[in-house]
This record gives sequence, C-alpha cells and structure tokens, in this order.
Amino acid sequence: MAPALLPHQVKLELDTGGAAWILTSTALVLLMTIPGLALFYGGMVRKKNIIATVAQSFVITCLVTVIWMAGTYGLAFGFNDSEALQPYIGSFRTFFLAGVTTETAYTAAKGLPEMLWITYQMTFAIITPALIAGAFAERMKFSALLLFMTLWSIFVYAPVCHWVWGGGFLSKMGVLDFAGGTVVHINAGVAGLMCALVMGKRKGYGTENMAPGNLVFTMIGASLLWVGWFGFNAGSEWAADGIASAAMLNTQVATAAAALAWMVVEWVERKKPGMLGLASGAVAGLVAITPAAGFVNPQGALIIGIVAGAVCYVGAVWLKRIFKYDDSLDAFGVHGIGGIAGALLTGLLADPAINALGKDHSVLTQAKGIAVTAGWTAIATLVILMICKFTTGLKVSEEGEVEGLDMALHGEALHE
Repeated sequence: MAPALLPHQVKLELDTGGAAWILTSTALVLLMTIPGLALFYGGMVRKKNIIATVAQSFVITCLVTVIWMAGTYGLAFGFNDSEALQPYIGSFRTFFLAGVTTETAYTAAKGLPEMLWITYQMTFAIITPALIAGAFAERMKFSALLLFMTLWSIFVYAPVCHWVWGGGFLSKMGVLDFAGGTVVHINAGVAGLMCALVMGKRKGYGTENMAPGNLVFTMIGASLLWVGWFGFNAGSEWAADGIASAAMLNTQVATAAAALAWMVVEWVERKKPGMLGLASGAVAGLVAITPAAGFVNPQGALIIGIVAGAVCYVGAVWLKRIFKYDDSLDAFGVHGIGGIAGALLTGLLADPAINALGKDHSVLTQAKGIAVTAGWTAIATLVILMICKFTTGLKVSEEGEVEGLDMALHGEALHE
C-alpha cells in the first residue's frame, strides 16, 4: 500500500521531455554559483582576498544544500496545516525530506519527480545568499558567514520564497516573478545593503587602491553566469515549451542590451569602456530580465535590458558615491536595483500573448511586492546581523584586513 501523499504532493505524471530539461537546468543553475559567482566575485577583490572570496561561494553551496534538505524546502514549498499560517510559511512535515519518494511530485509541477523539483529549487536557495556576500567581501569573519547564512536561509529566504512561489500571500496578490526578481535579487540585494551599512567600510576604502585582482576571473565568472542563467530563467517554466523558449530568447536579448547600455554610460562618464563594466552590465541585464523572462516579448526584453544597464550603473557607481557606503562588489547596486527595475518593468510590459498569467499585470501590484519583501528582508537581516555581532563577531580584525583574508582566515595564499 502506497503511503499517503502530503498536502503539497500529487502522484507523479512523468513528463520525460520536461524532466530532461529541468535536469539540465539544475546543473546550469548550480554552475552559476560554483564556479560562476565564485569567479565573478573572486576576480573583483584584491589578490590577497581571492581565495577567501571564492571559498564563500563554495561553502555556502555546501551549507545551504544541507539546510534545504533538513527543513527549508518544507518551509518554502510545504503546505501548512494551519490555514491562518499557510499564506506566510510552509511546514516541517518534510523534515529531512520525510515523505518524499520517486513517485511523488510537487502540486505545481506534476510532470517532474519531486526529488528533481527539490534539487532545482535548491540551486536557487544556494545562489541567493551567495549573492549577498558581494556586499561584505574582504571583511566578514568566516564563522560569522556560516552563522549569518544559516539564519538568513531559514528566516528570510524560505519565507519570501513561500510568499511568492509556494502559494503564499504575494502570489495570491498577483505579484509576478517568473524566475526570482523578488525571491532572489531584491531579497539578496536589500540584505546586502543592510550588511554594508551595519559592517561599515573596508579599511582604506576611498583612500587606498582597491582595484580588482583579476578581471579575467571576473569575465569568466560573468560568462558562466550568463550561460547558467538559461537554466535559471528558461528552466523556471518547469517544462520544455514555448514559454521556456521565450524566456531563453528574452534572457539573451536583455543581457546583451544591458551590457551595451552600461558600456555606453561608462564610456561617456569615464571616457573609456571597461571589461568590468561590460561584465557588470551583463549581470545587470540577467538580473532585471529574471522576473519578466516568461512574461514579456523580445521587444520588452530589449527595453528592460537597456534600462537595467543604465540604472544599475547609477546604483553601482553614483549611489555609493553619494551615500558613501561600501557595497564591495555591488550586491545592492546590481541585484537590488536591477531586481527592483525588472520587477516594476514586468508589471508594465507583461504580454498576455506570451504568457496568459500576465494578463492582469500591474506596476502597483509589483511595487507592493517589492515593498513587502524589502521591508521584511531589511528588518530580519538587521536582527540576524546583530545576533552574529554579539556571538561570533562580524568583522575580521584590522590586522586581518591588512594581511588579507586568505592568510588571516584560511592560512592559504594565491601564488603566481
């Protein structure tokens, strides 16, 4: 006799084509963090901090994998026994994946084995906190990183994911987020801003040369992010169909347009186009098209890319200069600003001819989703930072910053 299905489960009706695509997409999204984001961020820091920076992405991948299996999958996608709580949080009924079998599927993806669904969604849960690390690069203690990421995954990522993708109140409100503009980028970007504000500036910020240690690493990382993002966006259709194809084309168009837009703005202001600017612009386009990928037409994607390249340049360069905070690798400037721009433009440009779910699109609804997410993320992240501050401590010592985190934290150095 087969065990009873949990409330979030249905019996698997296998779609072999869709499953094959999501198996591939899962690998592509994991590629975005390791080695994609690791190299992208690692190349942007000073040479003495490269190992410590790539280690952050690697250890977050390991840590969040175990946390997701242990409980945050259920908190994000489980159905709460309490109708009053269901709009806000899932359940622990799948603690360590209890009740998950090769014959079960998640209710919203009946054609995919639940184990595949779990792994695919796990890769999103991995990259989101990893993105935050760009805001505090070159100054957070490794012990603080582990504690922060554990608490943040449980108390910030899982609830927000549930609100938007797990049947929570933001999805009921009509907030559109095809592949993670709100769940991933606004969430990580706002958290990164809070980290930058609470932790303060790196020693020597504004007076010492903090030029990237290896822009070739950054270019390779950005390229891996670009390729992996097809799994991120086109995979979020959870099927191999026309909407997935539109999401793939839109991702390519918006990314290229944003890289060119950033390049033009930088060329006008700095008189030279930089490789770092091209890479940053491409990531800005990837971020901004994420919530819209399966809702807009290619013309809309082009607009989103052009806007994203320009506004993320402003966020990463001018905003930091005006307000004098140290968002080391522009986690907020690119992911926060780009995510907000993309979410709002999704409400403006969603085309029902591409996806019928976009027929009731609204900029106001998108703005409400942004406000709720940003508010919760800011407050919860602040509390988590305070917990870390008074337990592990947040920042390495000044001596450790001067020596470099590679040696100070890991006892390793990058040699020529």
